[in-house]
Amino acid sequence: MLRKLSLTAAGMALALGTLGLTAAPSASAATPCPSGAVCIRETNGSILSRNIFYSYGAHNLSNVTGNRVLVNNQTGGAGFQVCYDYNGGRCSNVMRGVGESAPYNMTPINSVVLVR
Repeated sequence: MLRKLSLTAAGMALALGTLGLTAAPSASAATPCPSGAVCIRETNGSILSRNIFYSYGAHNLSNVTGNRVLVNNQTGGAGFQVCYDYNGGRCSNVMRGVGESAPYNMTPINSVVLVR
């Protein structure tokens, strides 16, 4: 009976591999945010090019919902704000410091503002 279970598990692993299913990446496998940017990390650890922001000012978001980690990799003490309105309206306090934020509910957020 033990042999039958081993073969079944091996067969399932082969089938899953054939379908292209993979485990979610670990935190260490997450895509790095480029130097000088603020990034929004996807739930799978990747960072989409449309969610990498370099220039100061408002950046409107599209289809960014759910809990996401924001990464501030700007230099010189620059920060960012998350805003409920497009074009930087009704914003949070400025968040400074290099690194990742705790997961943040982005569903009601419509823009990110980079500040000096």
